[in-house]
Amino acid sequence: MKEKNNNKKIKISFFGGTEEVTGSNYLVEIDGHSSSGKGKTRILVDCGLFQGSRVSEGKNHDPFPYKPSSIDAVLVTHAHLDHVGRIPKLVKEGFKGKIYSTYPTKDFAKLMLIDSIGVLSKEAKKDGRNQPIYQEEDVDKAMSLWEAKNYRESFEIGGISVLFKDAGHILGSAIIEITNSEESGNETKKKKLVFSGDLGNSPEPLINPTEAISNANFMVIESTYGDRLHEDYSQADLKLERAIENIVKKKGTLMIPAFSLERTQRILYQINDLVENGRIPKIKIFLDSPLSIKATGVYKNYAGLYNAEAKNSILKGDDLFDFPGLTLTMEAEESKRIHEIAPPKIIIAGSGMCNGGRIVHHLKNYLPSKNNTLLFVSYLAVGSLGRLLHDGERMVNIMGEKISVEAEIEKIGGYSSHADLNGLLGFAAKSADTLEKVFVTHGELKSSSFLVQRLRDYLGVSAVAPRYGETQEIEI
Repeated sequence: MKEKNNNKKIKISFFGGTEEVTGSNYLVEIDGHSSSGKGKTRILVDCGLFQGSRVSEGKNHDPFPYKPSSIDAVLVTHAHLDHVGRIPKLVKEGFKGKIYSTYPTKDFAKLMLIDSIGVLSKEAKKDGRNQPIYQEEDVDKAMSLWEAKNYRESFEIGGISVLFKDAGHILGSAIIEITNSEESGNETKKKKLVFSGDLGNSPEPLINPTEAISNANFMVIESTYGDRLHEDYSQADLKLERAIENIVKKKGTLMIPAFSLERTQRILYQINDLVENGRIPKIKIFLDSPLSIKATGVYKNYAGLYNAEAKNSILKGDDLFDFPGLTLTMEAEESKRIHEIAPPKIIIAGSGMCNGGRIVHHLKNYLPSKNNTLLFVSYLAVGSLGRLLHDGERMVNIMGEKISVEAEIEKIGGYSSHADLNGLLGFAAKSADTLEKVFVTHGELKSSSFLVQRLRDYLGVSAVAPRYGETQEIEI
C-alpha cells in the first residue's frame, strides 16, 4: 500500500518582534491549501504595535509588508498592544478574514484597542500626521470578524489543525499549536509548529501555570528575559511591602506605573493580601486608570479560569481586587484631586512604561521631591520614559517641561509576567527530543542572542534569532 505524503511546506516571515520586544507579527504561508482550494493559506500570528521610542512608534504608520486582503486569518496569542495593536489597521487596509483568540483575549482586546485611540491620536498630531492609524469604527469592524475559542478547542485553517493552550502570561493568553497529520501505513503521524506567544512567570498567584508542550518539531519562542533570572515572588512581595512601609515613614507618595492588563491586577492582589493580614500601615491607595478598572472587571468575569488557590479565596468571600483604603478614579477630575490629598499615599496608574496615561501627570508632580518613590514593576522598552528614569536620568522632559528627578527610583523584577531564562529553557526542553529548529523572537538583541546560545549548548537544538523581514522555510 502506497503511503500518502501529506506534508505541508510552510514559510514563516518575521515582520515584528525581531531584535525588539514590540510589534509581534509573523506571517505563516502554507503551500497548496487555501479556502478556495488553490494557492496558499496565509495566516498572521499577532499583529502588534511597535512601542518605546519615537522611531519605533513611527513604524506603525508604515505599510504592511504584505497585502492585508491576502491574509486568510489572524491568530492572536493575547491582548497586549504589542500583539494586537495593529489589527484595526489591518482591517482598515483590506483584511476580511477571521480573527481567532481565547474568550478573555477577545474582551480585553476590545478594551485595549478602543483605549489606545486617544494615545495614537496624540502621537499622530505630534508627528504632524492628519489622523491615527485607525479609528473606533475600525475597531468595531475588527471585533465583528473576531471568533473566540476555548483552550484546547481544535479548529481547522487551510488543512491544518490549530488550538490554543494556556501560556500562563495573562488571563486568556495562549500558546498556539499548529499541527499537520500525515498518514503513514496504518499510522497517523503528526508534526507540530508551536508559537509560544508570551510565556508566563509561573507559578502565578492568580492564573494557571504555563501548559507544557511536548513533541513540537518547530518552535517560535519569545525571549523578553532570555538572558536573566527573576527574583522569586517572596522577594518581590517583600520589596513591595518595604516600599509601602518606607513611603509611610517618609510621608511621601509611592507611584507604581503598571500595565492595565495583568500587572495592575497582580499588584492589587498582593496589596489586598498585605492589607488583609495587617502587614502594612493604613494608607490611601488610588487605582487611577479607567482602563485598569475596566480590565479588572473582565478579570472578575472569567474567575473560572483562575488557579485553584484564587478560586478558593473567592469561595470564601474574598474580593481579590478590593480592600479598605482603595479608591477607584474613573473621571479625570477625580484623578486631578489626588494631588490635593495629603500623603502618604500610593498611586497605581498606566502606562507601565510611562509613555502616556495618567502616570505622566503624577510623575510631573512628584518626581521633584526626595520624599517620593517611583516603583517600576513592568517591562521598560528602550527609548521609553520609564526606561530613561530607570537608567538614571536626572532631568526628563514631561509634557513639554524639564522635570528634575529627585524621587527614589526602584524596580521589582519578580512581578514580571514573562518567563525568565530558566522558564524559557524549561518550556523548550519538553520537546528537546523532537525539535528540528527553534526561532527566537520578541527580545532585545542581547536577550535573544543569549537564549539562542543556551538552546544550542544546553538542549542541543538548532536555534536562530531571525531578523526583520527574514523568511524561514519548514515542513510539517
